[in-house]
Amino acid sequence: MGLTLAEKILSEALGRRVEAGDLIVVNVDLVMAHDGTAPLAIKSFREMGGERVKHPERVVFVIDHIAPSSSEDVSKLHKLMRDFASEQGIENFYDVGEGVCHQLLAERHVEPGMIVVGGDSHTCMHGALGAFATGVGSTEVAAVLKTGKIWFKVPETLKIQVEGSLPPMVTPKDVILHIIGEVKADGATYKAVEYGGETVRQMSVEGRLTLSNMAVEMGGKTGLIEPDEKTLEYLKSRGRGPGKPLKGDRDAEHAETLNFDVSRLEPQVAAPPTVDNVKPVSEVEGLEIDQVFLGSCTNARLEDRRLAASILKGRKIHPRVRMLVVPASRTVYLQALREGLVEVFLEAGCVLCNPGCGVCVGGHQGVPAPGEVVLSTSNRNFVGRMGCPEADIYLASPATAAVSALTGKITNPAGWKP
Repeated sequence: MGLTLAEKILSEALGRRVEAGDLIVVNVDLVMAHDGTAPLAIKSFREMGGERVKHPERVVFVIDHIAPSSSEDVSKLHKLMRDFASEQGIENFYDVGEGVCHQLLAERHVEPGMIVVGGDSHTCMHGALGAFATGVGSTEVAAVLKTGKIWFKVPETLKIQVEGSLPPMVTPKDVILHIIGEVKADGATYKAVEYGGETVRQMSVEGRLTLSNMAVEMGGKTGLIEPDEKTLEYLKSRGRGPGKPLKGDRDAEHAETLNFDVSRLEPQVAAPPTVDNVKPVSEVEGLEIDQVFLGSCTNARLEDRRLAASILKGRKIHPRVRMLVVPASRTVYLQALREGLVEVFLEAGCVLCNPGCGVCVGGHQGVPAPGEVVLSTSNRNFVGRMGCPEADIYLASPATAAVSALTGKITNPAGWKP
């Protein structure tokens, strides 16, 4: 019997064959923590008797969740991270304004075959580059800082095959929302979600990152996509090598295989209060909105900026709507500036914020008022997610978000032309 992609990566890392259900201890190639998780990790590291980080060159610290700081208390946490990084020789330190932790890892660090853990659940995003990447708690981050290792139970694999050419204005975000709506929030608990099929092969790497990012919204341990020429070109364009691009075996055993035909898929919306409460946009079309958020580690990349800008160009957002645009990284911001996208957003009436998590966290930017409705391109819509438990958050694609910002209500982007 062959091995799945998850089993193959973990077997390669250990130098011996492992299968689903095995308990293993493996060396970590990259560990990340941000300002929401690093302070507790540092505290736990000290409590564990940690004096020196085992592999400081494999550590990435990012200040992105509440950046710039919103209070003296937050500033103290940021300073704690800066001081610890300086003390321990952690050179991969990204301060305020560099961007979202997951985007920075994709742009600058992750390669196929790596074992990546992060103090954030959406670390699973890096499976789109062929790495075994997963989120862990702050105390586990501390243990990795101290030892350089982590233990896993090798996960079973849920194979998701996606076929069909996407209709106009239907995006990878719509695909993953549709999948989550079918699989549900606990349908892939502790499984490696492996995406495949012609639709996935046709997607850009940026689109694939969106799929893998939201594997955790099904309960997934990681979200994997086999590396191909697009993956290697993405890495090469960013000055990185191919790493160890691995593929699962044809005769590998999967816990389950689900097949999706998206050739007639309508744009999707996740209604509050859960990500798996997914509906075709036609079922919620016409609902008035107060705020639109174009950003987050799910949809703040250049591809998303280009799509939204193509819709907004020469138009004005609805006078009742606030549209906040937050780029995933400084690199994305600079390229959007060079391409004239920033000018399009500003002329349309959008508010541009610094690179980071921004509105998604609800800590300091774009907190809605009670009773307001937010349409967001982020990955979660739980009660209180954006800082107000009495606001309603709907999730959608950049296309749906941009068109809805123009009309002032949730609107199907199908038929809209740049």
